[in-house]
Amino acid sequence: MNVVETELPGVLVIEPKVFPDARGFFMETYHQERYREAGIDLPFVQDSLSFSRKDAVRGLHFQNPFAQGKLAYVLQGEVFDVAVDIRRGSPTFRHWVGLELSAEQWNQLLVPRGFAHGFVTLEPETEVQYKVTAPYSAVHERSLRFDDSNLGIEWPVARDELILSDKDRSAPSLTEIETSF
Repeated sequence: MNVVETELPGVLVIEPKVFPDARGFFMETYHQERYREAGIDLPFVQDSLSFSRKDAVRGLHFQNPFAQGKLAYVLQGEVFDVAVDIRRGSPTFRHWVGLELSAEQWNQLLVPRGFAHGFVTLEPETEVQYKVTAPYSAVHERSLRFDDSNLGIEWPVARDELILSDKDRSAPSLTEIETSF
């Protein structure tokens, strides 16, 4: 597997080895010892799966407290995936990184604790798998406004085409949220 650092420390792109043949392909989506050897030693405790229509926005989400580290990858379709540093004392506070994850590329994004995470689907019937380091907690889940002008995220979909939940549509900006990171 290949691990690529992004401009945000701790946010990594992971490119697992894929073994194609006449039947299709085989790959390990996660192998604890191989990830540990690559410097990724996180206590994943839960797997989650989302299914979304094209142009659906999920995020930007985080938990406070009980922050989650996430390993996200696409099983079907394609997304533009984003991580935003929301750690107030960090030199990269308010910075974001975004990239396309797809079932064709089988690339993964590692998002550490202290970052908000979200994506927009670029294809219909997109499935995203997440491994997380803390269980989901509805009472601790928080949202950050996906189009916060202070962040300047360049989403690759026209705003009038986006499908959002009520929670994400009414999420506060980064200046309005409190975090313990």
